[in-house]
Amino acid sequence: MKIPKIELPFKIFDGYITKQVFAATLVCIFLFVVIWIAPETLLKVIKRTLAGVYTPWVAIQLLVYEVPKIVGKALPVGLLLGTLFTFDKLTKDSELTVLRGIGLSFWRIVYPIVVLSVFVSVLCFSLYNTLIPYSEKRINDLKNERYQTHFVFTERVDKDTLKKIIIVPSYHDDQISKPLILNFDSSQYMNTSVLDSILQADYAVYTKDSWVVHNVKKYDVAEDGVFKSITNEKSEQILSGEKANVAYKLMAYSTKRDRELNNTEITDYIKMLHEEGLKDEYRFMLNKYLQRYFHSAICVLFAVLGCLLGFSKPREQKLVNFVIGIGIVFGYYITLPFFDMCAEKGILSPYLTSSIQPIAIFIAIFIFKKIKDL
Repeated sequence: MKIPKIELPFKIFDGYITKQVFAATLVCIFLFVVIWIAPETLLKVIKRTLAGVYTPWVAIQLLVYEVPKIVGKALPVGLLLGTLFTFDKLTKDSELTVLRGIGLSFWRIVYPIVVLSVFVSVLCFSLYNTLIPYSEKRINDLKNERYQTHFVFTERVDKDTLKKIIIVPSYHDDQISKPLILNFDSSQYMNTSVLDSILQADYAVYTKDSWVVHNVKKYDVAEDGVFKSITNEKSEQILSGEKANVAYKLMAYSTKRDRELNNTEITDYIKMLHEEGLKDEYRFMLNKYLQRYFHSAICVLFAVLGCLLGFSKPREQKLVNFVIGIGIVFGYYITLPFFDMCAEKGILSPYLTSSIQPIAIFIAIFIFKKIKDL
C-alpha cells in the first residue's frame, strides 16, 4: 500500500489561507475606498449636483471614475491590513502554532500570500498604465474642463543663444488662445541674443508639423529696444517641422498630472524634457514614473510585512501590531510628496527618491522577523 505524500494537506492549507487573506484584503480595500472618497469627493459632487452643475447621472459617473485612482492607492494598504488581520486570527486560533510545530518555516507559510501579492502587484501596475489614465480623461470630459496653462516654449540656436520664446496662456485641443511670441536676433552678437520682434496674436492653430498664429499684431524692435514699427498681419507660421510637434506635445503633457499619462506617454514626455533641458520637470516626472514600479512592488512587501505583524506570541499585545501597520501605511503616503519635492529640486536622485521607501520596508521586514524570532 502506497503511503500518501505529506504535501497534500499543505496545498489545502495554501488554498485556505489564500482565500482568507483575499477576503480580508477585499474588505480592507472597500473600506479604504469609502473612507477616502467620502469626506471630500462625495461631498463636493453632492453640492454641485444640488446646485445644478452636474446632473445625477454625471455625478454617478464622476464617483465611479474616481474609484480606480483610489483603488491604486488601496491595493498595498489592503494587502498589509488583510494579511495582518488574517494571520492575527490564525494565531489566536492556534493554527499557525500547529504549523510551526510540525516544522514549517515562516517563508513556507507565507508562500501563497507572496504569490497572491505578485498578482495584485501586476494589477496595481496595470491600473496606473491603463485604467487610471482613462478614468482621469473621462472625469475631465464630464467636468468639461479646459486646460489653463502658462506654458512657455523656448527655441534656441544653440545652448546659450535664444531664437524664440512662445508664451501660451491657455489652450484646448488644437486651439491655442492669445499666444505671445518673442523673436530674438543673434546674428550680430556672440553668445547672446537681442529682442528682434514681438508677435501678439488672437489665437494659434496647431496642425501636424506647424504652428500658425492668426490676427497678429507685430512689434518690430530696434537694437536700442525702441519699437521701430507696429504692423497687423492676418497669419504667420511661428513653428514648423519637428519643433512644432515637440512644442505641442510638451504643452499637452505639461497640463496633465502624471496619473493622466500611460507608460508610453510618460516615457515620451520624460525623453522630451531631457532633450529640452527642463531639468526640474524631468526629475519630477522620472520620479513619478519609477514610483509606478516601486509602488507595485510595495504590494509584495506590505503583504509580507502584514504576515509578520500578524504573527504574535500568546501574551503579546495584538493592538500594538495593528497600530504599527497603520503607522507604516500613514508614513508611506505622507512622505511621498516630500520625496517628490526632493527629486524635483535635485536634492536627491529620482532613482533614490522613488526607491527609498521600498528599501525601508524591506529592511523593516527583516527587523521584525528577527524581533519576533521566526
